[in-house]
Amino acid sequence: MSITGLGPHGERAVPAGQVTVSEVDADAARKRRFSVAIVLHTTASDWAKEELAGIAMTLGRCGAAVVEVVDCGFDANKQVTALERLAHEPVDAVVSIPIGSNRVAEAHRAIVTARKKLVLLDNAPTGMLPGADYVSVVSTDNFGLGEIGADLLSPHVPQGGTVGILAYGIDFFATHEREIAFRKWMGAHRPDLALVRGKFPDVSGAEAATAELLQNHPGLSGLFVVWDVPAIAAASAIRAAGRIIPMSTVDLGNHAAAELAAGKLIKGIAAQQPFDQGIAAGVATILGLLGREPPPWIALPGLAVTADNVVEAYQVVWRAPAPAEIINARRSRSDAR
Repeated sequence: MSITGLGPHGERAVPAGQVTVSEVDADAARKRRFSVAIVLHTTASDWAKEELAGIAMTLGRCGAAVVEVVDCGFDANKQVTALERLAHEPVDAVVSIPIGSNRVAEAHRAIVTARKKLVLLDNAPTGMLPGADYVSVVSTDNFGLGEIGADLLSPHVPQGGTVGILAYGIDFFATHEREIAFRKWMGAHRPDLALVRGKFPDVSGAEAATAELLQNHPGLSGLFVVWDVPAIAAASAIRAAGRIIPMSTVDLGNHAAAELAAGKLIKGIAAQQPFDQGIAAGVATILGLLGREPPPWIALPGLAVTADNVVEAYQVVWRAPAPAEIINARRSRSDAR
């Protein structure tokens, strides 16, 4: 579980477990009673719910109140509006996952201009630098996630096959890193494969983008989707076309985990640890508010998840027993062997 990727400005990662708040600093934060707003691309996904829980718990333990959570619904314009408003609100810090790099840069800069601390998740807007413009970027090793996705898909793709990459059509550092790593791994380990690309402008367009990819490349024999929610939509498109195509993706959401456990289209998942990432983001926020200088790039390794270890991995990622659907699906698959 090493970290292979670099940060948005080429920074080497500092593992999240090495960045902590001392009890002295926690006491200092409690006395100052900071207020924090959180601006997410979505609050609907399993990943987002766990990320938010980790941030809120960590801030709460240090006496900092989460006074607002904004769900941007993957809409950059909505994020811009929210950030411009928060720049004038009585909050001490904003934790944000930028929706793209260029379109939302000035709105994020407005937070800094208003002398509020800014902590970023996964992505740094164009032209913004650590220390000067934001405290830290906190993320999973997205390059590593792409490598895992390639490694897990490879055994299921025949020699000389064609593998599709269903990419996010937004300038988003995290998903770009996954795609780059996937391509590099396949080039090094499976040079026999041809790689083709489709992209979706937003999650609602993932099924249509997959259908177009299938039409343009009827010999498609594998698919990597840059995260789990569009992967489930892609699976629907594959089934609607009457095809069976092995897939890999990122994030151990409940639907993707069930698909994996049952031995269906998804054959492997590169899982993030969003609760732990949320803890790291909360720690970076407290340190930034106290005038400390946490590392500019804080990262966590990904987890390789297959049908054989999905129940145990679920417990690690979600800190709860796997649902009966996942346990029973794995049991049924094992019995059928």
